[in-house]
Amino acid sequence: MAFATRQLVRAASTAAAKKLVVKQVTVIGGGLMGAGIAQVAAATGHTVILVDQTDEILNKSKKGIEESLKKLTKKKFADKPEEGAQYIEKVLKNLTTSTDPVSVVHSTDLVVEAIVENIAVKNELFKTLDKFAPEHTIFASNTSSLPITDMANATTRQDRFGGLHFFNPVPLMKLVEVVKAPMTSQKTLESLMDFSRALGKTPIACKDTPGFVVNRLLVPYLMEALRLFERGDASKEDIDVAMKLGAGYPMGPFELLDYVGLDTTKYIIDGWHSLESDNPLFAPSQMLNKLVEEKKLGRKTGEGFYKHK
Repeated sequence: MAFATRQLVRAASTAAAKKLVVKQVTVIGGGLMGAGIAQVAAATGHTVILVDQTDEILNKSKKGIEESLKKLTKKKFADKPEEGAQYIEKVLKNLTTSTDPVSVVHSTDLVVEAIVENIAVKNELFKTLDKFAPEHTIFASNTSSLPITDMANATTRQDRFGGLHFFNPVPLMKLVEVVKAPMTSQKTLESLMDFSRALGKTPIACKDTPGFVVNRLLVPYLMEALRLFERGDASKEDIDVAMKLGAGYPMGPFELLDYVGLDTTKYIIDGWHSLESDNPLFAPSQMLNKLVEEKKLGRKTGEGFYKHK
């Protein structure tokens, strides 16, 4: 009897330690990031449900995914257009859409959230889905700047909660930052790392600190470029040239700020400044604040630090 009990305990502990192999994925948010994540997951054989508030948004997302796939297949199947068309059809078969997240999470292995960068909105979403998702389901956020721990604490599955920070454009960018909060289990971390690899990405593991790795280094660099310009140490054009030719960067900091969106950068630095107001790296910029106030947000509005046609 004692032997049988030990066997049962051992079997239970082995099952508990086993990593989750993600097959079914629910992506919440049909914007550029969410649609990109849904595309790469569907393209690698996962069953994907893309969720957003309206069918209009989802139709636009699906159309964007089709266009993205067409561009990729033109290169991948340059001499075999029929195979390219079959590939697109196969990928799209793996993808469905829904406007009701509660009804679709009941059988999912992984929920990836890619909605607005608002902690209250994200927390409310996770709190709701936590009631309906299976016990084994892992929750992950694609946030680039908000604390994973805060979102995990809105649920009862802190050990099955982590960050999956993809980069734009998702189909082309190889990196995924896999974020481990204090309560994230090792099994969950390994499952998210394996999922990222299954997408053809290169994952790195990091702790739940402001900006994770890339943005923690990148945003202070962008802000320091702004301070150089504000002090009159060099023109924005010369700073951009310097970093492209001197450091080998594909874009200068002001070109990158316009590409990312000045409002996005301001949102990130304001959030970090509220967390660590004494950190000089997180000090706000009056010039950045003024441009955002004037709705000069970069490429998306036609003007930021540069004018864009």
